[in-house]
Amino acid sequence: MKNEKKFFSAKNVAYLGVLLALVIVLQVFSGYFKVGTTSLSFVLVPIVLGGMILGVWGGAILGLAFGLVVIFDALGGLDPFTFVLLTASPLSSVMTVILCIVKGVAAGVGSALIFKAIYNKNKYVATFVASAAAPILNTGIFVLGALCMGGTLNETFAALGVDVSGLSVFYIVFVLCVGINFFVEFAINLVCAPALYIVDNAVGKRIRAAKGR
Repeated sequence: MKNEKKFFSAKNVAYLGVLLALVIVLQVFSGYFKVGTTSLSFVLVPIVLGGMILGVWGGAILGLAFGLVVIFDALGGLDPFTFVLLTASPLSSVMTVILCIVKGVAAGVGSALIFKAIYNKNKYVATFVASAAAPILNTGIFVLGALCMGGTLNETFAALGVDVSGLSVFYIVFVLCVGINFFVEFAINLVCAPALYIVDNAVGKRIRAAKGR
């Protein structure tokens, strides 16, 4: 109970509210952030930032919100690929929902735990490793889930009008599903999340110093 009261302080709730809003907005409008055909995904940045500032509970809540928004986006027609996975069959629907939630929560919780484990040794290394962990966990769990749904993936691409006949499930997952977007997401997270954390830390120190005068 003591830890819960500490987490749900006015300051933490305010942080969480802002970061939740960012997660929702960045995911809903993710389709608008593109360079050519490459998507620029910023949604993991507030999730990692929440994990670093608010700890495991913050990362878990933000990751869960991310997973749920992905599902609602798909049902609303904003993500045709996930929509087909969600509607292909009852089993595919359940697996896709679980996959979306698990990968989002894992990204938030994993980055928070890694940051906490390394912070006392080197806080700068901790920010970069935690920032790198989120996209790796998010995409890695997606890849594992997709490999388990190999037959459904073939049906999904067929429904989207993409001919994948003769292609291995590994090629479909790593090239057609993941592609260059992962590396772009990884780079964005590695730059933005540590930068924002350092700025937040610096501002917090100045505010505390001003109050102490």
